Amino acid sequence: MTLPTRRAVCAAALALLVPPVMSLPVAAAPVEAASRVAAVDWAMLETALALGVTPVAGTELVHYRRSVVTPAVPDEVADLGLRGAPNLEMLLRTAPDLILSSHFYTGIRQRLTRIAPVHISTINAPNGRPYVRALTETAELGSLLGRAEAARTLIDDTEAAMERHRRTFRNLRPGPILLVNMGDTRHVRTFGADSLFGSVLERLDLANAWTDRTQYRASATIGIERLAETPEATLVVVEPTPPGVEPVLTSSPLWRALPSVRAGALVRLPAVNPFGGLPAATRFADLLSRHLTGGTADG
Repeated sequence: MTLPTRRAVCAAALALLVPPVMSLPVAAAPVEAASRVAAVDWAMLETALALGVTPVAGTELVHYRRSVVTPAVPDEVADLGLRGAPNLEMLLRTAPDLILSSHFYTGIRQRLTRIAPVHISTINAPNGRPYVRALTETAELGSLLGRAEAARTLIDDTEAAMERHRRTFRNLRPGPILLVNMGDTRHVRTFGADSLFGSVLERLDLANAWTDRTQYRASATIGIERLAETPEATLVVVEPTPPGVEPVLTSSPLWRALPSVRAGALVRLPAVNPFGGLPAATRFADLLSRHLTGGTADG
């Protein structure tokens, strides 16, 4: 007799856990505060951690520790693998009573609801102001997790930091900011007003030099030559930069001829989650303030 595989056993268990998908509500909230939370979305992961909740599982944790940095993820959190294709068998084994997701996971929403109730974030949904949404959703998540007071503190601390930085920039008057992330030696990704970074600039009363259209992820991929269209802007490069790109750029006549590079109006920021919540917003504002007020501008 052929024994069933582990995959078959997990699939059978998953099928028995809940009724058919059509009978399940999307984004259903448990009556009591969840005690075992899993997060497939990084904005929700960092927000839960900032509220003092340690999830049982999260996605791409090695990359998170390198690119998101803070809040730190404890070692005991199970890694579900890629954000784009989380390991649902492992998620099932962690036995969550709530899954924190987002609009990015529409394609697997029904499969997630077979495991546990799902809370869906729209912080970084298209055509919005992610920072403003993050303020609201932090309060909602705090209530859902029984951390309403911690959520209020996080919101108040974030707003206090934003106001402090806004006053700093009001005195500094840095001019328009052109935010980019390097794609390759010829292309960058710019961030519009509907991105987390862009909405933080708005909160800080800073002008976003990119006013053209953005795409689904609130950014636009453009050729490096287009950076010359805003010669008055300070160019802010948000890491990480792909391997091998920096040596090519430093010797590129096109890059060196850009007005911001030639004038030394180039700032490099350490990695920040561009699709985060309030923790990412605060990290971005802190780093931007530190680097624009005499930290590490280079050209």
